[in-house]
Amino acid sequence: MNSSIEIIKTSGEKVKFSLTKLRASLLRSGADKKTVERILDTVRDELYQGISTKEIYNRAFALLKKKASHFASKYKLKRAIYELGPTGFPFERFVAAILQYSGYKTQLNAIVQGNCVTHEIDVVAQKEDETHIIECKFHSEEGITCNVKIPLYIHSRYNDVKQHWKKNANNVTNLGDGWVVTNTRFTKDAIQYGNCVGLYLLSWDFPEGNAIKDRIDRLGLYPITVSTLLTEREKQFLLSRDVVLCRQLIGDAFFLDHLGVSEIRKERILNEISALCGI
Repeated sequence: MNSSIEIIKTSGEKVKFSLTKLRASLLRSGADKKTVERILDTVRDELYQGISTKEIYNRAFALLKKKASHFASKYKLKRAIYELGPTGFPFERFVAAILQYSGYKTQLNAIVQGNCVTHEIDVVAQKEDETHIIECKFHSEEGITCNVKIPLYIHSRYNDVKQHWKKNANNVTNLGDGWVVTNTRFTKDAIQYGNCVGLYLLSWDFPEGNAIKDRIDRLGLYPITVSTLLTEREKQFLLSRDVVLCRQLIGDAFFLDHLGVSEIRKERILNEISALCGI
């Protein structure tokens, strides 16, 4: 029985295989129920004790890609965020881009004066009469969590900025909640502490219904790294030119010409992205 199959997560933890979870992740790709059930049947037949979540993912991804590349692109969303690069800067740009599409004005790597020292803030976001200071914690490897030490550290910096902000007559907006954004998951202690002191925590799956994955799907703001048709070199070139979102490439398609992409392949890439973003 599949319910007795133990699988190994990227963290090394062993858990029972869940057909329900796999079905839900496949349905989120946009594939129809018939396709999803066909993929589930194939994956189920290939299960064995101790199979890794990576092996299950790779098999489901390959089957989805055969059906339609934009389904596979959407399915690989979580992994695509890890692929933004070894440094956190592309992730910071990605977070800023999501906020911009939600009506915020953003500034990256801003120097903000605190009461005791100055602070380099990853993203400063302003909307109406509120300004938020946002710290981004990016991990390029799966299985790493964001523990309580991170919000503890961020909160102390936020308090230092807040003390100076209140005394500075030049500030025309209020200082809203401090944010901590990560592409992984927060531990229970991190969430408990953040809620206690009033930090806004945003991760891959938190808060429920308004997490990173929910915002991306709702707004169609997929990172360029989800594309199954672009090569790794092409993705890194686009990221270096500040093309972080798929929908940005539609407006800046000339970058594909710079890369020497043929007209036929260029059309396929833009069609994949248009289908993914619903444009």
